[in-house]
Amino acid sequence: MSDPNNHKATGLPKPTAPPGTGNMQSQTPATGDMESQTPAPGTSVEHIIERWKRDDLRKKTSLGLRCIALVFSLLAFIIMASNKHGDWKDFSRYEEYRYVLAIAILSTLYTGLLVLRKVHELSTSKEILSLRNLALLEFFGDQLMAYLLLSAASSAVPLTNRMRENNDNIFTDSSASAVGMEFMAFLALAVSAGISGYKLSNQTYI
Repeated sequence: MSDPNNHKATGLPKPTAPPGTGNMQSQTPATGDMESQTPAPGTSVEHIIERWKRDDLRKKTSLGLRCIALVFSLLAFIIMASNKHGDWKDFSRYEEYRYVLAIAILSTLYTGLLVLRKVHELSTSKEILSLRNLALLEFFGDQLMAYLLLSAASSAVPLTNRMRENNDNIFTDSSASAVGMEFMAFLALAVSAGISGYKLSNQTYI
């Protein structure tokens, strides 16, 4: 019997391997490497969903804070405007209280317009302003109005304290209540300004 591996003896050509099969094992990437490079399914989708949830939370928080500021500003306006009880017990006789009333009106108009804009957006799904312009308006508007509210309330505190030392009546109580309402409106808009700044810096206009 002849040796099948003895090609020289038989004169048959030596079989050759198909091209490239010799390096096939070295060229085939390891399965473990491919699995490690492939992103886990659903990761990007989960990230998008989480971002939507954060944006939705910021939307609700911003709307809630402006509603709070609107309520307190409106209360400050009503209480101070009706604080007229004759003689010296009339808010219009005092510059500090007139300033409180004026800022309460401005804050009521500002927060009221923003709340109405948001309600219009939710009901029609249409933006009145571009996202960037709206973010700039909210950021600077919240800061300016918060500063004015704090300024007006702070200017009226010394006068109210002096009056209450000598006369504790409905006029001084109403004045103190209006000043307290403006402080609360200031706190709500101060937090809202922080959220507006975060939206503007991250370019997530909600």
